[in-house]
Amino acid sequence: MNRERYNPVPFDVDTTHARWMKRPGYAAAYAALADEFAALNELLSARQRAGLTQAQVAERMGIAQASVARLESSAGSRKHAPSIATLRRYADAVGCDLRISLAPKAKRRASA
Repeated sequence: MNRERYNPVPFDVDTTHARWMKRPGYAAAYAALADEFAALNELLSARQRAGLTQAQVAERMGIAQASVARLESSAGSRKHAPSIATLRRYADAVGCDLRISLAPKAKRRASA
């Protein structure tokens, strides 16, 4: 029997993202999803700051862990966006207040 050790390949998100940003169309597609990525980051950061696992958040919300996983992965999905009520329950579970704000769009420079 082969007793080779498992050696995972290191994955550097920042380096990979920087490389992908050089691909045609990637930067524009990434920018178009900026608000979704920000929402996902807020959910994950809040749970991590609270020191909770998905299972613990699920228990506090009274739902299955798979539902929390789906919520966290779909936060950036326009297809399965969570309701305000669900986001409020998640915020309560991780010890946060839910705050939603609207900000003026950045003005774009006119092309020459």
